[in-house]
Parts: sequence; C-alpha cells; structure tokens
Amino acid sequence: MQKPVRIYTLSTCSHCKATKKLLDDCRVQYEFTDVDLLEGDERAAVLEDVRKLNPRCSFPTIIIGDKVIIGYKEDEIKEALGL
Repeated sequence: MQKPVRIYTLSTCSHCKATKKLLDDCRVQYEFTDVDLLEGDERAAVLEDVRKLNPRCSFPTIIIGDKVIIGYKEDEIKEALGL
C-alpha cells in the first residue's frame, strides 16, 4: 500500500514542477496545494501548517507518510516512496 503523499508548492516554482513530474512519472497519487494561489485566511492557515513542518517555509515541502522532505531531492523522494 502506498504511503500518503502531500506536497506544498508554488505554481511558478521549477523545483515544485519537477517534483510533481517525478511523482506523475512514478505513477504516485498525491495531493498538492499551490500556496501562492490561495488568498486570505486560507493562505495564512496553510502557511502556518507548512511552517510546522518546515520552519524556513521553503518549497516544495513534501510529506511522504511521516517523512518530510524539503526541496526537490529525487533520490530521497524515491527512497521514501520505496522505489
């Protein structure tokens, strides 16, 4: 069974796009939030959640099961996915 995958991204970020492409290429189901496209209270709440996982609040912030990966690190992502 696949671990749940959640990523916090920016719609204009090349590393975020590369992360989504990697997950798509590996046929991994994931949920994502383009934080820069949110507004107001929703954006503030999501940024607060991201800061709990990643105090620097950088993108992409990737959660695979209970592992948090900051940035596009292909080998680390694949390892966390068991690929």
